[in-house]
Amino acid sequence: MNFELCIGIDYSGAKTPVSRSSALQVYESRCGEEPQSVLSPASIDKSRRNWCRREIANWLADRVQQGTPFIAGVDHGFSFPISYFKRYGIRSWDQFLIDFVEHWPTDRDDSYVDALRQGNGAASKRTGLNKEFRLTEKWSSSAKSVFQFDVQGSVAKSTHAGIPWLLRIRDDFGDRMHFWPFDGWMPPEGKSVIAEIYPSIFRNRFPRQQRSCDQQDAYSVARWLSETSQTGFLDRYFNPPLTNHERETADLEGWILGIT
Repeated sequence: MNFELCIGIDYSGAKTPVSRSSALQVYESRCGEEPQSVLSPASIDKSRRNWCRREIANWLADRVQQGTPFIAGVDHGFSFPISYFKRYGIRSWDQFLIDFVEHWPTDRDDSYVDALRQGNGAASKRTGLNKEFRLTEKWSSSAKSVFQFDVQGSVAKSTHAGIPWLLRIRDDFGDRMHFWPFDGWMPPEGKSVIAEIYPSIFRNRFPRQQRSCDQQDAYSVARWLSETSQTGFLDRYFNPPLTNHERETADLEGWILGIT
């Protein structure tokens, strides 16, 4: 499977969805070319302004509307461990998304993860333990639990901040988007794909040059997706060697593209 447009997004769960952060970075590669940094739409006359999470979701929506199928790798968890599903009686990923947003409305302009964690509301009661891992995290030597906050390399905050935007995009463009692997392990031709990614797998494969750590993460994801797509090897990563039981688990928990 070959994509003309490959996108790497380094994510951040800091502050509110309308707060700008240098940790939010977007790179894209067209037709196998060198990935380029994408400026926030708020940038004026090529003077860089940092992205916010709401802008990134809207930008992805614009890419869908433009009609060119793309693949986007986003650096946050798309789901939770199977233990979470069993604990709260959740039977599908779509049900999970709806349930999550009811308890963690982190897409609201005045909402942020830390406040919800520290409060006494529904969010603080709808969580898990930092020793709970998804199968895809167990297959990695360094991926951390989506419930492990406040440590170096944690994706918990970005995961809790990013999931509601997946639901928004799915509600608006679900018929034109393939959320991998929840919509199937092998994406159909002609649909754009959005997948969970882990930049640590790729960042050291490519010279950093003058890029920041966050820029390098987004760059390396876009470049790996582009090169793997152009060489025809991407299909291998869409189909990791899982048993039937493991695949059933990953149908709910999701999978990190690139881990095999």
